Amino acid sequence: MDYSNFGVENASRDRELYLSAAFPALMRKVYLWMAMALVITGFTAYGVATSPAVMSAILMNRMLFFGLIIAEFGLVIWLTAAINRLSLSAATLMFVIYSVINGATLSVIFLVYTMSSITSVFFITAGTFAAMAAIGYTTKKDLSGMGKFLMMALIGLIIASVVNLFMRSTGLQLIMSYIGVLVFSGLTAYDSQKIKQMLMTAEDTGETAQKIALLGALSLYLDFINLFLYLLRIFGKRN
Repeated sequence: MDYSNFGVENASRDRELYLSAAFPALMRKVYLWMAMALVITGFTAYGVATSPAVMSAILMNRMLFFGLIIAEFGLVIWLTAAINRLSLSAATLMFVIYSVINGATLSVIFLVYTMSSITSVFFITAGTFAAMAAIGYTTKKDLSGMGKFLMMALIGLIIASVVNLFMRSTGLQLIMSYIGVLVFSGLTAYDSQKIKQMLMTAEDTGETAQKIALLGALSLYLDFINLFLYLLRIFGKRN
């Protein structure tokens, strides 16, 4: 018997066992963190919307409102860039803070749309998101090419949104809403596959792997929120 080959085979099997044990735990972390962030955002948005004093402070003070929006963008960029230097607890705290700030800025939807339409669109979003995430997770087709195309489309969508701030075209806004739904549905599938591929190589559930899972949760959270907002523009009933 070749004991050296036997040892290599055992080591290989042990590695596969470690990988198979770590991957499901890390994927659960991704969706738990994402769900946590959505719950925090939802409660914050509703709490701000039902507090006349806080709502008035945000709407009447443009510097505060735009300051919150700038803080959102800055926090996402900083968290993504500094994730390797932060501890897992600090990165998680930043994710929670971002969820709260995002909830505060999203509180205005309760003034614009009816509660029933917000609820129904949320469930439409959840169903669409779940379907696209499942496609991205299970498909064997490489979605990296689609991801590059969707990122270019997203940049175009952002530029068009800025232009429409001055044009105020309802027709253009509706077109952008449909495009936005397609873009973020595709990004949900793409991000799901990318997160799966990154976590499949993790040998354990240590801090480094959990940071990757946290960034994955942030990506899917952003996909969900943007998909929800674009669907709300299409199907939401205004107050």
